[in-house]
Amino acid sequence: MVRSVFVAAPPSATEGNSTSGGERVTFGSASAPGPRPGCDSAPHAHRVVRLPEWVAAATPLPEDPQTLVNGLCTRHLPHPPTAVLGVLGYDERLVASASFSLERSRPDGWEYRNALLDRLRRITPHDLRRRVPARTAVLLCSRFGEPGWTTVDGAWMWGLRDACTLHGLRCGAYITLTPSGWRILGTHHGGRLPSATTAPGLLGDCSGAA
Repeated sequence: MVRSVFVAAPPSATEGNSTSGGERVTFGSASAPGPRPGCDSAPHAHRVVRLPEWVAAATPLPEDPQTLVNGLCTRHLPHPPTAVLGVLGYDERLVASASFSLERSRPDGWEYRNALLDRLRRITPHDLRRRVPARTAVLLCSRFGEPGWTTVDGAWMWGLRDACTLHGLRCGAYITLTPSGWRILGTHHGGRLPSATTAPGLLGDCSGAA
């Protein structure tokens, strides 16, 4: 059972406006559906993006990484294990976001994709009719352990990339938040604060609009 609260921002929302004009909706079960019958569900390694592949894809970086991380942490207070999904507008402002906890014994990009896509559909309209994506989705994962790439991160990367394709968004940065600080994987961007142990409130399973 995964319990999440969403506050989706209106299209005109700007960074710093965390609640006004938003619609708060509480959902009980948010479990992701499994693979369709006949699909290959055993080799989870097929649904993992390796770090060299992620780097080669030239994922766009936020203009101000520190401000983005601070904003996501302030709005969602992520305690491990929490995933924070953010949507950036054309002007790089955070226009919608959601956070949730999804623990699995074995990381599977398929399940992560379904969970991310479900939340994208609840907090922001799709851009599938656009020839070129106008908005970007980013993902911050608060977890314990080392800040470097793991297979769990690779599964989340696979899920983020696929969810963005299905929702018509540009796939943006993947950020880890660990006790040692934050890092945008595949880049040199990072810092000591905020961290998984210093995020205000140390609360999980909450959501807020930008």
